[in-house]
Amino acid sequence: QVQLVESGGGLVQAGGSLRLSCAGSGPSFNMTPMAWFRQAPGKEREIIAAISWGGSSTSYHESVKGRFTISRDNAKNMMYLQMNSLKPEDTAVYFCAAAKPGLLGTFSSRSIYKDWGQGTQVTVSS
Repeated sequence: QVQLVESGGGLVQAGGSLRLSCAGSGPSFNMTPMAWFRQAPGKEREIIAAISWGGSSTSYHESVKGRFTISRDNAKNMMYLQMNSLKPEDTAVYFCAAAKPGLLGTFSSRSIYKDWGQGTQVTVSS
């Protein structure tokens, strides 16, 4: 099991940037595929970016391609989401999530992810 804690959310104007961080603990963090999800009020939680356990493979939701970048530093047990050119529709609670250790590749299905952080609020004003 991986324990996850997000940070870095806040209020930003449209066009601005934020960097979210996800601190992980547990011996298997560096072997665990990870992802960022978000959930806006009244909407389902959706995956926006995923990264393989080694960091060499990434995937993005179409709505954030070219604006968001997912990365990780396994030496520090950290994962990041750099968010640029933010839009009001990016407003949501953002969650980091961990899949089963040892799986290869990136995964878009929510059911693959077993461990979750508590979430961090991102609000983009127009």
